[in-house]
Amino acid sequence: MTLKVLTITFNPTVDKSSTVDKLQPEKKLRCSMPVYEAGGGGINVSRGLERLGISSVALYPSGGRTGELLQELLSKENINSEPVPVAAETRENFIVVDTSHNNQYRFGMPGEPITDKEADALHKAIFAIDPLPEIVVISGSLPEGLSTDFLINLVKELKAKKIKVIADTSGDALTAILKEGVYLVKPNIGELSKFIGKEELDNESADEAARELVDKGAAEIVAVSMGPQGAYVVTKDECIHVNAPSVKKQTTVGAGDSMVAGMVAVLAKGGSVTEMARMGVACGTAATMGNGTGLFTKENAEKLYKWLSK
Repeated sequence: MTLKVLTITFNPTVDKSSTVDKLQPEKKLRCSMPVYEAGGGGINVSRGLERLGISSVALYPSGGRTGELLQELLSKENINSEPVPVAAETRENFIVVDTSHNNQYRFGMPGEPITDKEADALHKAIFAIDPLPEIVVISGSLPEGLSTDFLINLVKELKAKKIKVIADTSGDALTAILKEGVYLVKPNIGELSKFIGKEELDNESADEAARELVDKGAAEIVAVSMGPQGAYVVTKDECIHVNAPSVKKQTTVGAGDSMVAGMVAVLAKGGSVTEMARMGVACGTAATMGNGTGLFTKENAEKLYKWLSK
């Protein structure tokens, strides 16, 4: 038996979403019954992969009652879960939609600090996975206590074992990963502009900036997500721009994670870079058609992929 994909989420969450007729201050607001879903970058990638018929293992720190709920939610979605026990309570995020204007408000809570002992346990758990995966997706934010040095060393060790590392993070973590170099990185256009030191990028300059990262050895593949403008996927030999299909947008939660899931699904099947780009945009766009934190449906993703392949 071989394991194609391991996702790592260092700052997982349970996403709680609800709706309200009108969001206003100093009023008792009557909300709809909350919906609870597993969340965090890598976990969302695993959820997306499952919908596309690709099995993965989701590894993450888990603590307290929220951690138990997170494990239960993943089990209901048939996700292979590898929780690493920690002392602190797993965080929650809250998303509320004002139905009077269809405005979405996203409240992201910080994760509790990870201790040195827990960081060591996470490291050991990753390399205890048997068999080792062919692809590792590191996605989402870093909690306090996990240093960029931890991340750099982890990427080095994974690469030394000939594992393809895919990164979707931001800030100092993204900078550290790009300096070490990975197989694929997915910055948005704002993150890309910050990294190369330009105030602003547009559609015409995004591909040049991505090429700059490839030439520097930051990644073999750079996938630049540009929201409604689609994405650029750039390698040493190819530069592919895929326009996003026009759909009725309901949410933005999980669109980036869904894009990563689409690309990884194609990569796991041995598909081309063009197919990766199209499936990434199809899944990312399909995620905006849903509600709350439900990500995309397989039906919508496949329909959009066929449209993009015409």
